[in-house]
Amino acid sequence: MVTDEQLDTIPLRVGLTGGIASGKSTVADMFADLGATIIDTDVIAREVVMPGQPALEEIRGLFGEAVIHDDGTLDRAAVRKLVFADEPLRERLEDILHPRIRDETFRQASEAGGDYQIIVVPLLAESPLRDYVDRILVVDCDEETQVRRLLNRDAETEEQARRILAAQASRAERLAIADDVIGNDADLEATRAQVAALHEIYRSLA
Repeated sequence: MVTDEQLDTIPLRVGLTGGIASGKSTVADMFADLGATIIDTDVIAREVVMPGQPALEEIRGLFGEAVIHDDGTLDRAAVRKLVFADEPLRERLEDILHPRIRDETFRQASEAGGDYQIIVVPLLAESPLRDYVDRILVVDCDEETQVRRLLNRDAETEEQARRILAAQASRAERLAIADDVIGNDADLEATRAQVAALHEIYRSLA
């Protein structure tokens, strides 16, 4: 567990969030290219459910063997389908994962250093991690862009894609908590220019 004293030594913390398929990873990579320290809770979420981790055994107990691949790893797609159709089940999954993700996030943040840190939290609007960041950066795009990207990446049908979007905070709710916004509907160079401008702002704030 990270202490309050350790949290006080962490550099400027910028929580990067956005709806699914909004381009958070792309933006985080751009900040990394500029030398920013990146801590990605999606990566941490995968690490805490690796074979041998207690969280994986709790998930196995909750969902059964149907969500475990033959090689012993978690079938994330199978879990996603189950929880987006069952709100109480999703909450039970979050009870398993969120405390572990939170603690590992701040362990990494306390050790990583840097002028400022980008902490990628997809569901920041709904997460207690919101209380531990100094600024909130929202990667924003319109819902139809998200649906199109989901169909190319994760979702099997448009209905499933829209159900995934409906399970998250709305675009308006995310924008309401934003200190900074990057629009990611246009080309990558436009996005990169916004990242570069914010990089200078965060360096000056740090």
